[in-house]
Amino acid sequence: MLYLVGLGLGDAKDITVKGLEVVKRCNRVYLEAYTSVLSVGKEALEDFYGRKLILADREEVEQAADNILKDADLSDVAFLVVGDPFGATTHSDLVLRAAKKGIPYQVIHNASIMNAIGCCGLQLYRFGETVSIVFWTDTWRPESFFDKVKKNRQNDMHTLCLLDIKVKEQSLENLIKGRKIYEPPQYMSVNQAAQQLLEIVQNERLRGEEPAITEKTLCVGLARVGAEDQKIAAGTLQQMCTVDLGGPLHSLIITAGSMHPLETEMLSLFSISEDTAESLSINDL
Repeated sequence: MLYLVGLGLGDAKDITVKGLEVVKRCNRVYLEAYTSVLSVGKEALEDFYGRKLILADREEVEQAADNILKDADLSDVAFLVVGDPFGATTHSDLVLRAAKKGIPYQVIHNASIMNAIGCCGLQLYRFGETVSIVFWTDTWRPESFFDKVKKNRQNDMHTLCLLDIKVKEQSLENLIKGRKIYEPPQYMSVNQAAQQLLEIVQNERLRGEEPAITEKTLCVGLARVGAEDQKIAAGTLQQMCTVDLGGPLHSLIITAGSMHPLETEMLSLFSISEDTAESLSINDL
């Protein structure tokens, strides 16, 4: 059996009882190590689970999935995922590969950022399509995701923005030369995401378009959701450029044009300043 086990969002203890039972009895246990990270490292997980973990990076999962599935029809193999197993499409691919090989599988779910984001007080059924914001480079500055933000705003829905993670990435030069040299890990902050969004807003204006959001649009920054040092800040998009939420992982929410009174009251708990708290009572900032 192949088991896909969600680890939740906080630390080693966030695994479910069912998930922990599976981990303890499996012959091999892999830890997926590139779509997200916990607030604790591999060693802390091993201490709590009482098992050695095999790190599975992007290359292992996407190009050498057969290694993970090897003998999974004869013994139990666990694949651990931060959050919920289906928070990334890569893991659907692993299930499809297992099915083609006739390997049975079982999914053990857990909390993911997709539902835990409700901790800020915004109602989950008010969210539209989720978007990803990637690190810009000198030659690659994609804005296509902004069309989904526009659509969500038109439909009076919030937008969850998942921020880029770069783990075990190669520079273009090392990639071309085939050198297995990797760049230091990078985790996009709310500040960086907000700055890129503001540049897109300016670009829309330069093109003569009315941007779907402005510098004053109400946003919510979240850091380390599910961890003991979780932080939430509500304020304008402009304020998100300078708010200090500490270390990774960060997420950003662009709010809908209107707010339910309960949402407004909840967000006032996290307002960046008194000025922001007053503006929370005004719809469509």
